[in-house]
Amino acid sequence: MQTNFSAAQLADPHVAESEKILRKCVHCGFCTATCPTYVTLGNELDSPRGRIYLIKDMLENGRPADKEIVTHIDRCLSCLACMTTCPSGVNYMHLVDHARAHIEETYRRPLPDRLTRAMLALVLPYPSRFRAALKLARLAQPFAGLLEKIPALKPLGAMLKLAPASVPAASPMASPGIHAGQGTRKKGRVAILTGCAQSVLDPAINDTTIALLTRLGVEVVVPEGEGCCGALVHHMGREAAALASARRNVDAWTRAIEQGGLDAIVITASGCGTTIKDYGFMLRLDPAYADKAARVSALARDITEYLVELELPEPVRQPGTIVAYHSACSMQHGQKITRQPKELLARAGFVVREPREGHLCCGSAGTYNILQSEISAQLRDRKVRSIEATGAEIVATGNIGCITQIASAAKMPVVHTIKLLDWAYGGPQPEGVPDGGAVVAAE
Repeated sequence: MQTNFSAAQLADPHVAESEKILRKCVHCGFCTATCPTYVTLGNELDSPRGRIYLIKDMLENGRPADKEIVTHIDRCLSCLACMTTCPSGVNYMHLVDHARAHIEETYRRPLPDRLTRAMLALVLPYPSRFRAALKLARLAQPFAGLLEKIPALKPLGAMLKLAPASVPAASPMASPGIHAGQGTRKKGRVAILTGCAQSVLDPAINDTTIALLTRLGVEVVVPEGEGCCGALVHHMGREAAALASARRNVDAWTRAIEQGGLDAIVITASGCGTTIKDYGFMLRLDPAYADKAARVSALARDITEYLVELELPEPVRQPGTIVAYHSACSMQHGQKITRQPKELLARAGFVVREPREGHLCCGSAGTYNILQSEISAQLRDRKVRSIEATGAEIVATGNIGCITQIASAAKMPVVHTIKLLDWAYGGPQPEGVPDGGAVVAAE
């Protein structure tokens, strides 16, 4: 794609990076076939190619964002299916991230939208606030349908519908500390991301991960000072807040590296993993953090990536349960992890089935199912139909957002992949999972 930026514009490193990305696009349109919003809405401007044209025009002319571009960029899920499809290597993720930051700086949203986004940014990344908000949400849930009928309040109605019936207690295992590996030979030392939303909605995911890793002889560190990865605010264009979260986590993990070394930083929410693996890019212009951030990104591993590298014992039970594996967009497109989760489940004795249209997003996408609830619901229902057509007894996935989204409409249990793996290797049976398989005598 030909570009026409001035030398003065290209002196801005963010514009210069976006210009490099734009020049790689050859207008082929392959991305439209796998873009969830284009497939759903049929509008070229709601495809990656259409959005690239809008972003190019906005940045080249150095103008503030307007209502049209905000509408179409807001509809983007940042699922990154386009990056998997693109034959030219266009880094749409970095381009749309720049566009979102530009929108945040130059566009004044309507007051209800500004208030909703401010509330999400002030609540979701902070576990104690989020936990309190979910408890209050139960009181307001009877009014969710009414709020959804008022356009300005529709996101509040969607938020209330997503709130769980009960909120688990905070896990003591999320507190800073070291969990020693079992056995006489230590097989590794890792840090684990506690994060924000997942630690409130399902703290058992990390508890299970720690239990399995320590049984396998791996020491697990929960570092002091670590928190939200910054993805939620990053995708709302709040770049200063996202970078502050990244720096805080880089500091926390750097201390853990210096105090005993780390083989990996294990992440159990793939949406967080995509962002943490991008810390090196996000902080590339900060001389105090560039090298440290790159080191952290290089150590980041999804839990399934890390487990595949270990010498796993034979499972203690062979469940034989039919599992539909839903590959989160942040897993398959953001991190290019496609093989490891399915291999681990199959090795653990599960019968793995893949739904059709596995490349399409379920519609969760961080805060998307709150801010774009109608499109999100269409994508969720399409995904659930594909999953149910597999005939599986249970759904496994590696991202808390997908778990919440799919479970809101599916008739079968939806659990994190790690819970099934832990069960096969001697842990407790996950709640809601059907009985299956005999216990295998372990030496």
